Amino acid sequence: MDQNVSIILFFAAILIFAGLLFTIIALTKRGPRQLDVEKYRAEWLKIEGKLRRDDEASHQLCVLNADKLLDRALIERGVEGKTMGERMKKMQAVWTDANAVWSAHKLRNHIAHEQNVSINYDASRRALNCFKQALKDVGAI
Repeated sequence: MDQNVSIILFFAAILIFAGLLFTIIALTKRGPRQLDVEKYRAEWLKIEGKLRRDDEASHQLCVLNADKLLDRALIERGVEGKTMGERMKKMQAVWTDANAVWSAHKLRNHIAHEQNVSINYDASRRALNCFKQALKDVGAI
């Protein structure tokens, strides 16, 4: 009889250990995180609202801010990479139009790293549309 109790306790201990192990794995699993859509939507509307046809500075600022918002969404979603470019590469399969997202990001780099950059309203509007679609693809808006 004592041997039966020992066997039952042994299997109970194994089940408890397996349950704890499963719980630990489930809690530490790193998958895509949910984003606060309302927060991102509100920030996106602010960016779009600041774009003015007759204000070239707004063209540049809106592109910079849209790129920054996309990068924040990628980081918050848990996409790994040291730079935005690395994070964007990891998302290649997710983008509706990967070339458009890369073009918009390259425009941002052009603005951020070169002097006396001039972009027109239409170019900034196209870039914003690309960033908007990328934010949708990521689940931010």
